[in-house]
Amino acid sequence: MKLNWGILGAAKIAIEKVVPAMAGSEQFQVLGIASRELAKAKAAAQKLHLKKAYGSYEELIADPDIHIVYNPLPNHLHAEYTLKCIEAGKHVLCEKPIALSSADVQRLIAARDKYQVKVGEAFMVKSHPQWLKVREFVQQGSLGKVKLVQGAFSYFNVIPENIRNIEAYGGGAMWDIGCYPVTTTRFVLGEEPLRVMSLMQKDPAFGTDTLSSVIMQFPSGQAVFSVSTQLAPYQRMTFFGEKKQLEVQIPFNAPIDMACEIKINPGDILQQQVETLQFEVCDQYQLQAEAFTQAVLNNTEVPVTLEDALANTKVLEAIFQSAREGGWVEV
Repeated sequence: MKLNWGILGAAKIAIEKVVPAMAGSEQFQVLGIASRELAKAKAAAQKLHLKKAYGSYEELIADPDIHIVYNPLPNHLHAEYTLKCIEAGKHVLCEKPIALSSADVQRLIAARDKYQVKVGEAFMVKSHPQWLKVREFVQQGSLGKVKLVQGAFSYFNVIPENIRNIEAYGGGAMWDIGCYPVTTTRFVLGEEPLRVMSLMQKDPAFGTDTLSSVIMQFPSGQAVFSVSTQLAPYQRMTFFGEKKQLEVQIPFNAPIDMACEIKINPGDILQQQVETLQFEVCDQYQLQAEAFTQAVLNNTEVPVTLEDALANTKVLEAIFQSAREGGWVEV
């Protein structure tokens, strides 16, 4: 059976990245796209060569021809519309963060269990071969005991009307990109942080956090990272073991037209003995959609479960609490 996907909203990430990636798969088809403006939906459908356009989100959700819904709506609408999809009996892959509170994630878990559908959070990085290899290296002890993780992720965006700069829409650095160092560190270490401490700098006009730095204490060691929406674009994740150090060169926005690389350093400060591992060119959005589709077809676990989403959300909530209170917060 070939399943049909529907796209809930004409978000930039859907139009430019996710749907074009999904179009390259032979395992399913993207049938249609919805917008609150029918003309906008029709324009997007024409651009993406989709058969159906819907003038409301509800119309797409009600369509019996749609089996799986991809939800890339603004952050503050993720939980609401994911719940509507679940209650309509649809499987849902929702963009990160799937909710802005752990209570909302728990409501989604209850609904998923009641309606017996597949629901996942769209952390596409967990489908990329480079992250699967990094986790394998760390958990098999190839680096020695990993005691420190360092991360950075930034871009520059000061457009007032951009949803990433609107506090009421779940904007700000932590919800938008801080969730990536949190989830990848948890993924690679296979552990949950015990407590966190954070410092946040907010934009006086937007009210969103524009520079946030975090310390996370794990059972095996520490992780530190900084994220910003108003710095030069940059991203890197580094794992320090007792024997070797591993660096993920392009950890999050993996390109689709060139190979990703990770570098393993046995302790050579001059970088002359560094081993470079290259990965075949792939599209992590396509891999994510294919893995989710297979989970639906085979009734197996989705790539990023709601239980994992709940754990990640609890860490993010603790990070915000620490910034408010100015001290350590247990997760």
